[in-house]
Amino acid sequence: MAERSFAREVQDLRLGDGDTFRGEGILAITKALLQSGVSYVGGYQGSPISHLMDVLADAKDVLDELGVHFESSASEAAAAASLSASVMYPLRGAVTWKSTAGTNVASDALTNLASGGVTGGALIILGEDYGEGSSIPQERSHAFAMKSQIWLLDPRPNLESIVKSVEDGFELSEATNTPVMLQVRIRACHVHGQFVAKDNRKPAYTIREALENPQRDLNRIVLPPASMLQDRQKLEQRWPAAVDFIKRRKLNEFFGPEAGEVGIVMQGGMYNSVMRGLQYLGLADAYGESKIPLYVLNVTYPLADDEVAEFCRDKRAVLVVEEGHPEYIEQAIGTVLRRRGVAARLAGKDVLPLGGDYTAAVLSKGIGAFLDQNAPHLLGNRPPLPSADAVVSAAPVKQLAEIVPPRPAGFCIGCPERPIFAAMKLVEKELGPHQISADIGCHLFSILPPFNLGGTTMGYGLGPASASAFNVEADKRPISVMGDGGFWHNGLSSGIGNAVFNKQNQVIMVVDNYYSSATGGQDIMSSRADNARRSTNNPIARAVRGIGAKWVREIDRTYDVAKMRDTLKAALTSKEEGPKIIIASSECMLNKQRRVKPLFNKAVKEGKRSVKQRFGVDEDVCTGDHACMRLSGCPSLSVKHLDDPLRDDPVAAIDNNCVGCGNCGEVAEAAVLCPSFYRADVIYNPTRFDLFMAKLRGAVIGYLQRRRDARRVVFS
Repeated sequence: MAERSFAREVQDLRLGDGDTFRGEGILAITKALLQSGVSYVGGYQGSPISHLMDVLADAKDVLDELGVHFESSASEAAAAASLSASVMYPLRGAVTWKSTAGTNVASDALTNLASGGVTGGALIILGEDYGEGSSIPQERSHAFAMKSQIWLLDPRPNLESIVKSVEDGFELSEATNTPVMLQVRIRACHVHGQFVAKDNRKPAYTIREALENPQRDLNRIVLPPASMLQDRQKLEQRWPAAVDFIKRRKLNEFFGPEAGEVGIVMQGGMYNSVMRGLQYLGLADAYGESKIPLYVLNVTYPLADDEVAEFCRDKRAVLVVEEGHPEYIEQAIGTVLRRRGVAARLAGKDVLPLGGDYTAAVLSKGIGAFLDQNAPHLLGNRPPLPSADAVVSAAPVKQLAEIVPPRPAGFCIGCPERPIFAAMKLVEKELGPHQISADIGCHLFSILPPFNLGGTTMGYGLGPASASAFNVEADKRPISVMGDGGFWHNGLSSGIGNAVFNKQNQVIMVVDNYYSSATGGQDIMSSRADNARRSTNNPIARAVRGIGAKWVREIDRTYDVAKMRDTLKAALTSKEEGPKIIIASSECMLNKQRRVKPLFNKAVKEGKRSVKQRFGVDEDVCTGDHACMRLSGCPSLSVKHLDDPLRDDPVAAIDNNCVGCGNCGEVAEAAVLCPSFYRADVIYNPTRFDLFMAKLRGAVIGYLQRRRDARRVVFS
């Protein structure tokens, strides 16, 4: 069950020649693949490219009509290895994943693919995730492209340019026998627009034809000493062919006046932000007309040296706009200018930030600084400096930012992973702190308040492997955590298998929330739902026992905090040798609400009796020590100030966002905190019996309240 359905949008993928296609970048990429005659597509989900996988899954009927094979790969490595179909056969194939995180996983297959080269077009679509909103380490795909000599496209973020880059990417790959990377940032993935569509093309050569007519070319197999010849071929044939194709097909673009004393060279993906920055400075209009010469690199690797030198030759200074670090493109352009004797001064990271997201505001400031140094007259009359009063008025805002702490990221309301880490805190109180290795996924939030657990994060499915160095005799055991997505991606072999083989004594917590939740709620092998197109309902417990794990415990309701606590304690104190594996299962609450809410609303609308559970806090019982929050951290659990002048401390309160998971009450009971939590059942479309019982309860409670009030009067 993915985060959202594209069932309606994928119908537009059938649009033909001359029709206007409207939608967002992800859909445009899919349409471009079909227009290009792609034979097969694979990949692994991850922001900002997850929706591409979801679109392809929803478009199965369209793909089947064209004879296009689509597969949701077990990992990025599996996706990259599938491109081997294009090595010997004229098959166009595409795969997709999340930027450097996925490229690192796929690196072995990509290295071999780039060495031997391809016959059919091989396109790798990367969802580049760079800047402050990124969920991965700040590295760039550019480095891998240079290392393995895979050509890298970075189209301008509009639908026409993106579609053209997909089509050009396949042709560039075939013309140079080299795989091609297509980099799309989050803004490009979700930008909306339109383009004139073409007819979809059935693959010129099909997977079935390849399978029934096997071919073999020894020159494309990576074996010594052929690998040395392949490296020479990269330098002497493929690279020059790529540069020639780029220049001949004019893949890079020029905008603005033909001549000028200064110019800007930029990655294609930076075009929109640069234009907005120039607008702020009065040097461009809303229609894309720039007063400064612009050289847009829709292909950032390799560079066309002749184009670079020609653009810079008549200019006093050139600014390179290159998001991310280090400045690979700036260094390469510097080398080109030096070798060609071009005297233009080169600027880039000296006026722009070394890293981070290059927004329009950031670029406006950087371009302004560049022009101030090299062509100040272009800036014209500038606004005066802010007055002293304005500076003083801004001071309280700065002071407020210093006092109010930033809100840490956390689990969703009702998340089934929250009680797991509440149980860990309870065990920590009894047995002391433990070395905890975290993993990629939602459970990563346990590192932050209120849980403050987890010491390392080394990669997807590598939580248990991160704890392998701690396999020594000691009074405490290491704990590692990984999700079900990470388990099937890499953790079964690298984590559980490694721990069993080396007789590790660590405790491994596998968080099973039925989906690959952090990437958008896609089904995986252990998902509980039936999936007509994939094999689900494959238990994690069966897999770990199948590779030799002996101590395995399953908890099928993580909200039972007491059971979670006792099981974890048993794992940490067991005398049995080998890894102790706990599989903690409950459905991801986001996916559950997406599934349940429409059904509930439909039942209410149809007049059916429906019950919604809500939880609350008895203000008279709550002591206001807030221990429940420190062991829960649920966003719906907050504080409330009372009107009672004798009570200064705010009490706990549950707001209307509560989904009725019951975790707060379970934590309070397991931790022996307080009995202030209660559950209320809200009944929609009540029956006559419900109404009778409500009146009866009201009468009994009313009688007891009146009796209590009467006693108060007597005693007063």
